[in-house]
Amino acid sequence: MWGRNVYDSISKFLQFQLTVNIVAVIVAFTGACITQDSPLKAVQMLWVNLIMDTFASLALATEPPTEALLLRKPYGRNKPLISRTMMKNILGHAVYQLTLIFTLLFVGEKLGQTRCSAHGEWGC
Repeated sequence: MWGRNVYDSISKFLQFQLTVNIVAVIVAFTGACITQDSPLKAVQMLWVNLIMDTFASLALATEPPTEALLLRKPYGRNKPLISRTMMKNILGHAVYQLTLIFTLLFVGEKLGQTRCSAHGEWGC
């Protein structure tokens, strides 16, 4: 029961870590190429890593095993650690996060402005 719980916790940890790392690398690289300045500075990347590792390790250590874990079949020795479903989740969440981040990065200023009724221009 404990072994299956540890395996599930490691899978969740990897899924979370890989998603955040993929997003952080793509944002830093693409932002630096397009805007000539990285949207995530070094200190911000350190904070992202600190928060990411803290939450992931808490999730890894705080979930107790349940009897339901014993009801499923055990995984084989040759089963990959990152399954097809996990890869779909990682890529899906990464695309979602990248869409939000790039929307805020490139059109966020326009989204925050309102039209001035007196002049009909943005950001009076």
